[in-house]
Amino acid sequence: MDGKITALIMAGKRSGVLDPLAERAKVNQKCVVPVGGRPMIEHVVEAVSACDRIGEIRVVAHEPDEIRALPIVGALEAEGRLTFKEGAFNIVDSVFAGCEGAAYPVMITTADNCLVTPEGYAEFIDGALAVEADAAAALARKQDVIAADPQGQSKFYQFTDGGYSNCNTYWIGNANALSAAEIMRGGGQFVKFPSRIAKAFGVINLIRFYLGWGTKEKLFAQVSKRFGFKLTPVVMSSGEFAVDVDNERTFEVTERLLAKRAAKAG
Repeated sequence: MDGKITALIMAGKRSGVLDPLAERAKVNQKCVVPVGGRPMIEHVVEAVSACDRIGEIRVVAHEPDEIRALPIVGALEAEGRLTFKEGAFNIVDSVFAGCEGAAYPVMITTADNCLVTPEGYAEFIDGALAVEADAAAALARKQDVIAADPQGQSKFYQFTDGGYSNCNTYWIGNANALSAAEIMRGGGQFVKFPSRIAKAFGVINLIRFYLGWGTKEKLFAQVSKRFGFKLTPVVMSSGEFAVDVDNERTFEVTERLLAKRAAKAG
């Protein structure tokens, strides 16, 4: 679409499990749980569609009808800008399915990224393009996340140049770089599951990661060497972008931050 990038919004369900937030809200899937009075995916679709760097929008979902019923989603689908792709058994295979036939570059985000703004997505896209990344991951500084809300994140990646948090937003610059999606296998919760870093990055990089050897750039350079293409960190300006709605704690944090934004805008 006029040289614009493709956005992939991951809105699938974990196989056979009803998310606790969805169960509490009495809905069939997490992505439509109301956050700040609106289904969480509505926040994401609104921000993605308002970003002028983004053309086609693909939503990867197992149960699209509940999502399609949202007015903004239905309107974008009717105008041909948004399409649905069927989710697979796990997030990585869902990414592969969502990227099939897509025009690159592709930006991947998740349906629970309620706090990322159109400007935030533009910042990430511009950052990835500026360094000519084959693949990239958005990170936020620890001090920025804590400044946004002290309860925003409980775990951080520690490098010699500081602590960082993942923003669940990724860049796939070309079809050859699609293998970088392996980084997200199992949900991307590397801090909790070291074996996932070892599998994706290699044991030496796992040791560097946990001992804090080197800067984030050094680690990403080593990972790039393993994958055979340029994988780059893009540091975001707002710590809010690292807060996604993953559990009751982050649900409450997100609602607080959305309320603050609304009060400031009003």
